Amino acid sequence: MISGLAGLMAPDLPLPLTRLKDVSWFTALLEHPPIKALIPIPILIALWPFVKKFFAATWRELDEEARQARLTLPAEELDYRRPVACFSIVAVVLTLQEYYGGRGIFDTQFRPWLNELQAGGWAFIKMEKYDELYSYGWWVFARVFGYVAVPLVTWKLLFPKDSLLDMGLRTKGFFSHLWIYGLCLAVVVPAMLIVSSQPDFGTYYPFYKLSSRSWFDFLSWEAMYFLQFFALELFFRGWFVGALRRHFGAGAIFAMAVPYCMIHYGKPYLEANGAIVAGVVLGSLAMRTRSIYAGFLVHITVAFSMDFLSLWRRAALPHQFWG
Repeated sequence: MISGLAGLMAPDLPLPLTRLKDVSWFTALLEHPPIKALIPIPILIALWPFVKKFFAATWRELDEEARQARLTLPAEELDYRRPVACFSIVAVVLTLQEYYGGRGIFDTQFRPWLNELQAGGWAFIKMEKYDELYSYGWWVFARVFGYVAVPLVTWKLLFPKDSLLDMGLRTKGFFSHLWIYGLCLAVVVPAMLIVSSQPDFGTYYPFYKLSSRSWFDFLSWEAMYFLQFFALELFFRGWFVGALRRHFGAGAIFAMAVPYCMIHYGKPYLEANGAIVAGVVLGSLAMRTRSIYAGFLVHITVAFSMDFLSLWRRAALPHQFWG
């Protein structure tokens, strides 16, 4: 590692002149694997005081709510069953998503069926044109089914007295918290612009690679993408934290942030690290507003912007509505 750093920084080494002109030693240093791997750590440490200052009152309120619940609620309301059920459902849902929620299942199970339908007279399916979009349709359906139907239905069967509306779905006071949405964007947008300049960013977004073919392709993809984000917010920030907050207080937010970070594995490294902060911030925001809608707006705004920026930086924005 030391010799590698010396090779990047020493001016008397025979580096190509074009490299010296085009890439500064500092940029090259940041791209060195050991250094790049450590970059997020001081950033996360530096962000912690700001996150704590903004949400400390919310965390204390959650801890007090949990303390009062232990004093006033019947024992069966606060026994081990809810945490066991919650973590078991999370483990099952995420495992199913990993092995059966991907586009590979579409390739083996649904593509042949759709091809048969098209060959049988359903010409409007147009597999040769929308094959990839359909595969993402399955991906979104799997996310919505796994993140919404499975946990909410199972939870209601296990605990029929619990209100599902209390799991982030109430709209009361939504507009009074819109300023928080604006503040989150003010923090996230500069970070997003930095991430969008990374070399692996343009090759990763949008997921649907034919988004640049037409505005129909782009907007259809974004609509499905937004639906997936609603399901994700409901699962992690609504149901997950809502199910555990009376047991763990603010700890429910940090428990949720762990699997939320892990579902970002495979994405660009800086984004996966950013998910740690996003999980804590969006979870705290959901508990502060008692709804998932502010976090949902932040998520879809960032997602749309990242897709748009990726296409724009590559001069690949659509030029027609229909492909």
